[in-house]
Amino acid sequence: MYALYFEFLRLNAELWIFAGHSESKVFKSRVCFATEMGKWSKSFQVRFPVVASVDELEDNLKLAKPTGNDCIGIDLGTTNSCVAVMEGKNPKVIENSEGARTTPSVVAFNQKGELLVGTPAKRQAVTNPTNTVFGTKRLIGRRFDDPQTQKEMKMVPYKIVKATNGDAWVEVNGRQYSPSQIGAFVLTKMKETAEAYLGKSVSNAVVTVPAYFNDAQRQATKDAGKIAGLDVKRIINEPTAAALSYGMNSKEGLVAVFDLGGGTFDVSILEISSGVFE
Repeated sequence: MYALYFEFLRLNAELWIFAGHSESKVFKSRVCFATEMGKWSKSFQVRFPVVASVDELEDNLKLAKPTGNDCIGIDLGTTNSCVAVMEGKNPKVIENSEGARTTPSVVAFNQKGELLVGTPAKRQAVTNPTNTVFGTKRLIGRRFDDPQTQKEMKMVPYKIVKATNGDAWVEVNGRQYSPSQIGAFVLTKMKETAEAYLGKSVSNAVVTVPAYFNDAQRQATKDAGKIAGLDVKRIINEPTAAALSYGMNSKEGLVAVFDLGGGTFDVSILEISSGVFE
């Protein structure tokens, strides 16, 4: 075992890693140079076994990401998803690796069996329709014999199958996945997007769901977060989140929220009293 000392500097959305006692090396989109310690405040010590290759060293660097207690907010949408973090009193919607503030809620497996999430998955959907999964938010927490599930089966190119417990799952490349597992792939992408921006690991999240979601659907959403390595502190109704973002919690009365999403168009009437939304 030996110790390496690393420092981090964010320049134009790129994370530059500076390591003491190391020659200059290129780690894909990141660059590591030998430098003296103490230039920046974000420095720490990590320990791992001697590695044989640059790729293996990069994997160890990922594991050595500093921990943080930030709680991110995730909108897990039917069509698109996004992630935000509070900076002071204002929320900051974070851009993903493609430079967009929203990520398509699309998951695919290509011919090599590689997992694709977001824009890369959406781009190949036309040429790989049966192995590209989208709109699973409509299936999460639902039974296979649910009328909505049966309706969905006629609208999508991928297979929707009946799991051993009677829930609606999807089948891709001969393997079956629960909607929670598919959602977890998207949540993992959101988690990684936030971690790349913050420069530290994230384990806490608040996730929004439609107001009409029942207990099973809400629990399935929390399960998706758990699979993605997130402790979902709270599930918030999307209309409530919208009202909060406009500072409506400081007012009282009735508020109409129109949620025109890619999957559904919902109208909710909220009664606000003493900061309580009903």
